[in-house]
Amino acid sequence: MKNRRDFLKEVCPTVAFAFFGISFLEACSADSIEDDANVGTTPQNNNNGGNSNNGGSSSNGFTKNGSTYTIDLTHPNFSQLSVVGGWMNGSGIGIQALFLRTSSTSIQAYSNRCPAHGQRNQWVKVNNSTFKCNHAGNSYSTDCQNTQLDCFQTSLNGDELILTM
Repeated sequence: MKNRRDFLKEVCPTVAFAFFGISFLEACSADSIEDDANVGTTPQNNNNGGNSNNGGSSSNGFTKNGSTYTIDLTHPNFSQLSVVGGWMNGSGIGIQALFLRTSSTSIQAYSNRCPAHGQRNQWVKVNNSTFKCNHAGNSYSTDCQNTQLDCFQTSLNGDELILTM
C-alpha cells in the first residue's frame, strides 16, 4: 500500500490538482517536514542504515556511529556520486544530507533542510555551484565558505566517504 506522498509523486501534478484542489497544496505543506524524512532521489529501503549507535553494517551502503557515517561509494545507492558533478539526496536511505561530487578527490555534503523555510527534499541542482530549493525558489551556493547551507565535514579515501554531521 502506498503512502500519500508516494501517490502524489507518481500522479501528474496537473491531474492531482484538478482532483484535489487546495487539499493537494496542503499535502505538501510545511507542517509535515518530519514526514519527509524518507523521501529523496534515491531508492527507498526500510533499513534505517544499520544500528545507529554501534555502527552495525547496512544493506544501504553505509554504517553510522554517533554522528559519523562511513559510506561505501561502490554500493548502488551511491552510484550518482561516481562522476564529478553527480549529486544525490541521502534522505531516502536514512542520511539527511545532500551530496555533491565536486572533484575526483572530493565529495561535499550539505544539510537537507532549506535555510529559508526548513523544507526537506525540495532540491534540484542548477549547476555544479548552485542548489535550488523548489519550495520557494531560493538558490544556494555549493561553496561551503560562501553559502547559507550547512556544510558537513567529509573526507574521501578511495571508495570510502566519511561524513560527520
